[in-house]
Amino acid sequence: MKTTTPPNAPRLLPLGDTAWTVEFGDRIDPETNGRVLGLLDAVERARDEEAFAGIVNVVPTFRSLTVHYDPFVCDGERLGRALFALAEASGAASREGRRWRLPVCFDGDLAPDLDDLAQAKGLTRDGVIELLTDATFRVYMIGFMPGFPYMGGLPAALEMPRLSSPRKAVPARSLAVAGAMCAVYPWESPGGWRLLGRTPIPMFSLRDAVSPSLLAPGDRVNWRAVERAEFVEMEAAALADGIPRDSLLCQDERS
Repeated sequence: MKTTTPPNAPRLLPLGDTAWTVEFGDRIDPETNGRVLGLLDAVERARDEEAFAGIVNVVPTFRSLTVHYDPFVCDGERLGRALFALAEASGAASREGRRWRLPVCFDGDLAPDLDDLAQAKGLTRDGVIELLTDATFRVYMIGFMPGFPYMGGLPAALEMPRLSSPRKAVPARSLAVAGAMCAVYPWESPGGWRLLGRTPIPMFSLRDAVSPSLLAPGDRVNWRAVERAEFVEMEAAALADGIPRDSLLCQDERS
């Protein structure tokens, strides 16, 4: 009798001799990512148990969770068995993360690819901005560099491949899209994503030692279009004293 693997059934894979990776399928979607975050929550709750005592780092991605451990503190094989059992039982994440409303300025010099994208898609400049600001984006993972959020939820009408020739320097805090994903570059760096605007809000700050990355997996983001004057004012405030993070949350999420 032929058997099939249930959708999103976990797979346990060794990553060298100091880490395990648990995979949940091969898709990038909220359901798969929910399984990842569900396991992340379960592992964090289990950190005090003996089998999980040697964990040194936990890294969520679109569709997998990697758990790094100290082999001198714990039994790697035992941890793997415990991790797999937790993955089978954990279900989807019980939390949805925070909901952010973040400012973006779409002036031409801050959005060098916006007009080209609009023309390629048969849209007006304002039409692109409206689609971006009406959408809700989900943070799937933080990667590439600290604080760089990979976000799903880009409207299909705005999907475009990366640039054929990446830029040598993308300005810090640039709002960018590639394929079906949206992101913000935390610092100046090379990059091939299409730049559609810029936010005055830092994506990573050591002022918050507990959580230096503004966004986290499971968070949701809505963009708010701002004029240049407000952008400049908020940028200056962020660089000087910092902007309270609570003020950037959606109204019903503020403490």
